[in-house]
Amino acid sequence: MEDFKYQSGFGNEFSSEDSRCPGSLPQGQNNPQACKYGLYAEQLSGTAFTAPRETNQRSWLYRLVPSVKHQPFQPYSHAYLTSRWGEQPPNPNQMRWKPFDIPSDSRVDWVDGLRTVAGAGDSKSRHGLAVHVYTCNHSMENKAMYNADGDFLIVPQQGKLIITTEFGRMIVEPNEICIIQQGMRFSIAVEGPSRGYVLEVYDDHFVLPNLGPIGANGLANPRDFLTPTAWFEDRKTTFSIICKYQGFLFSAQQDHSPFDVVAWHGNYAPCKYNLANFCVINSVSFDHCDPSIFTVLTCPSSKPGTAIADFVIFPPRWSVADNTFRPPYYHRNCMSEFMGLILGKYEAKEEGFCPGGATLHSAMTPHGPDAKCFEDWTNMKLGPIKVAEGTQAFMFETSLQLAVTKWGEETCNKLDKEYYKCWQEIKNNFKIE
Repeated sequence: MEDFKYQSGFGNEFSSEDSRCPGSLPQGQNNPQACKYGLYAEQLSGTAFTAPRETNQRSWLYRLVPSVKHQPFQPYSHAYLTSRWGEQPPNPNQMRWKPFDIPSDSRVDWVDGLRTVAGAGDSKSRHGLAVHVYTCNHSMENKAMYNADGDFLIVPQQGKLIITTEFGRMIVEPNEICIIQQGMRFSIAVEGPSRGYVLEVYDDHFVLPNLGPIGANGLANPRDFLTPTAWFEDRKTTFSIICKYQGFLFSAQQDHSPFDVVAWHGNYAPCKYNLANFCVINSVSFDHCDPSIFTVLTCPSSKPGTAIADFVIFPPRWSVADNTFRPPYYHRNCMSEFMGLILGKYEAKEEGFCPGGATLHSAMTPHGPDAKCFEDWTNMKLGPIKVAEGTQAFMFETSLQLAVTKWGEETCNKLDKEYYKCWQEIKNNFKIE
């Protein structure tokens, strides 16, 4: 496979043109009377025109045919992609899912393999989020998707994703993530059985968390985010454009590939990030820092310091805290915590929580280490050790209460009804000496 080329940085003002068409990017203006090579100029706005300059996001695309040329949209049937959060009775219990099945008896692409597990809010009012998983075994052929409801953060767990976007092409492997923002058309090819997780946010775009006293460096460094360079195809064929709009899917036909952008510039573009590049901050004396120190990206709410969604990871790192119970502490949280496992074994629950599975600990629902983990780490001789080697767990954390879908609670048949038992062996060790 040919090398894919990228530009480095998060939220930068990028510019790129396909080397097959030198000079295709206009100089000194966005919308010339006549673009070189007979291209059309088209703006993609990711924020309101009048958003403050420091948060304003838009890009200019120079393409063979404007994206407006397509047939009318028609409903596209999808039984398991939903935002109807009231269909299932609320359930405050701790939940754990066994690995979600990858289809083997039929050809399923990325769009058709999406399954909504949980969510909250409403895309029509631009407030809320959804948590999906995908399981597929086939590439999207002559088919592209865009999300009018919000941004996708995609976390592959099994199988490489080869993603073509209007801005260029990306390869996203397990232990990498990618962000495809609202309105961007993309198509995903796979090379075999594939599975992963998707966080969708309606309110705003993902940003890097503020570092505060940490300083200028650390956590996810901006230079490690990679945005594709311009690439286009001039292909005449019947192409299906799938639109996610107000929680439903629609399909429109057109007679050409949507990946016909010869050049583009702006700060509204997809990107990918390798989780191995995360610079971990941790305690080097005693006690726990809160897991917010592991935040890769955040989608802020209007309430300072409170996120619509945080994307948090638990990567390999050194653990050196003295006289400290080092695994995650017992916790009741005003936030909701959805966790997935990309590879390895999660340090707080080495059994039962498997790669390709998930857990949900809802707002104020107690959670924490199982009985064996507590016993082992309470009695362990402490010293500097490397934890989570060969492991990558992550968390979608939100200030909203998540409703679990019928597919997530019943249809998938992966909910572990005995999850609660991992805490039943916890003993009362109280004694007065």
